[in-house]
Amino acid sequence: MTHVPHELAEEFPHMQQEISDLKAKDGHFAKLFDDYHTLNRAIHRAETNIEPTDDYHMIAMRKERLALKDKIAACLASA
Repeated sequence: MTHVPHELAEEFPHMQQEISDLKAKDGHFAKLFDDYHTLNRAIHRAETNIEPTDDYHMIAMRKERLALKDKIAACLASA
């Protein structure tokens, strides 16, 4: 398992302008983006043992991150 943060810029490298535009004009998208970023940082801190957590919490956070990523992808696809 890698301990590399899953930044949205790396997850959607070809959609940087769309992400920037949606963050500026769509409050719902901006919240999804912020929630993803906050959760992604928490996962990275847990993976690198800066803020360790148990396996169940880690799995729950990863599932939530994936759900947020799916919602972000859907917003980008419809933009």
